[in-house]
Amino acid sequence: MSDASVTQRPIVRDSESRRNKLTRVLFLPLRWLYKGWFVFVFFSSLVLLYIPFRILLYTPQRYYKAFQLKRIWARYLAYMSGVPPRIVRSAEFPDPPYVICCNHSSYIDIIQMYNVVPRYFLFIGKYELLKWPLFNMFFKGMNIAVNRNDRSGAAKAFRKAAQAIDRGTSIAIFPEGTIPAYTPRMKPFKDGAFKLAIEKQVPIVPITFVDHWRLFGEPMELFARARPGIARVVIHDSIPTAGLSEADQAALRKRVYEVIEGPLLEDDAQQARTSRP
Repeated sequence: MSDASVTQRPIVRDSESRRNKLTRVLFLPLRWLYKGWFVFVFFSSLVLLYIPFRILLYTPQRYYKAFQLKRIWARYLAYMSGVPPRIVRSAEFPDPPYVICCNHSSYIDIIQMYNVVPRYFLFIGKYELLKWPLFNMFFKGMNIAVNRNDRSGAAKAFRKAAQAIDRGTSIAIFPEGTIPAYTPRMKPFKDGAFKLAIEKQVPIVPITFVDHWRLFGEPMELFARARPGIARVVIHDSIPTAGLSEADQAALRKRVYEVIEGPLLEDDAQQARTSRP
C-alpha cells in the first residue's frame, strides 16, 4: 500500500490557533477577574473544609467518607465557579476495580472527575502536588503521588496502585502526565495506565473532557483562557483487558488515545465549520 493511499488521521488544532487576536486582548480584564473569583472560591472553601478533611484523612478507614466529602466539594466548586459539568454521552461504568484514563487540559479536570465518576477511586498525580499548600494533604496518604523522574519512586507508586486495585479500588490517571502547552491537542500517552490495567486484567474507562481547555487555562499565564461555561464530558464504553499481555500494551494505548481524542476531533471540526465566513 502506498503512502498516498493511507488516510492521515486529523490533528486537533491547538488553542491559540483558534483565538481572535482582538478579543484575546479586549477580554483580558474579565479573564483575570474570573481567575480571581475561581481562586477565591477554591481556597476559601478549602480553608473551611481543611479540618474536616484532616480528620477524615487521618486513617485509611475514613478515606471513603473523605471521598464523599470531596464529591460534595467538587460540586460546590463547579457550580460556584460557573463550570457545571454536562455529560453529553455516557456509557455504564463496569464493576470496580477499573482504570480511568482521561485527557488533561486544565486544572479543573481533577475537580470534574469527582463530579462524573460516582464510585470511590484514587488519583495518581504528579509529585509536585505534594508542594501545594493545603491541597497536598490529599496526596500524602489517600491518593498516590508519582515522581516520574525517579525510577524507584515511580515503581513504588505503581506498586501502591496495584495494591489498591487488589483491594477493589479503581485508579484514575492522566496518561499524558501533564497539561500540554498546545491543548486541546493531547500529548502522547505514557505507558503506566496500560501496563497497570493489563497486569491486573481490569478494564479501562476512557473519559473525554471536551471544554476544560477553553474554560480555564494556566492560571499565571497572562493571556490564558478563563471564563465560566458548560463543561461537556463524554464517558466512553469501557475497554476490557482480559486476556491481554504486555505485547498488547502499545495497541491498547493507541486504542484508548483514539477513543479519548474522538470527541475533541468532532468539536474541532464543528468549530471550524461555524467559523467559516
